[in-house]
Amino acid sequence: MSLDGFVAGPNAGPNNPLGDGGMRIHRWVYDLEGWRERQSLQGGKTNPDDEVSRETYDRTGAFVMGRRMFDEGEVGWPDPPPFRAPVFVLTKRAREPWVRQGGTTFTFVTDGVESALEQARAAAGEKDVLVSGGANTLGQFVEAGLLDELQIHLAPVLLGEGVRLFEGIDPENVELERTRVIDSPRVTHLRYRVVK
Repeated sequence: MSLDGFVAGPNAGPNNPLGDGGMRIHRWVYDLEGWRERQSLQGGKTNPDDEVSRETYDRTGAFVMGRRMFDEGEVGWPDPPPFRAPVFVLTKRAREPWVRQGGTTFTFVTDGVESALEQARAAAGEKDVLVSGGANTLGQFVEAGLLDELQIHLAPVLLGEGVRLFEGIDPENVELERTRVIDSPRVTHLRYRVVK
């Protein structure tokens, strides 16, 4: 997330993933060894940011994402995609599952966040389900009270406009307790427990 609260810049879409300037939010991750491995690339840095990234993927057994995030990534993700686990895509348009290499199958869920979470939990086994985004999908999970934890990677970037992470969420319904802060020159990793 940018310092001014955006997770994507304006004009985001399949031909402009993360919108105008939005890729700047993720600069901290592009040269990490763990991230590069997930992109089928060699090399990269190992540092506390890499440890956070690896930890997140290592504990995740399934992902949930929104259709817009899927549409933006479908054209750019390598095969195998970086998830290497089942992905459940919230959508209003049905589609046959899309099977990729490395254990990633994108399953399209048309009957809401509860169904997507139930399917993801079954697929994840003993591991966590990670709600990858985008902002609208995360908002639906927050409003439904279905998140246990929230992790934000706060980048020292200002976008000025775009897609806000918490747009439209009723602040009276959300109480967070900070459980971890890891700071580096390119990003601050914030973890919160969602108080039920």
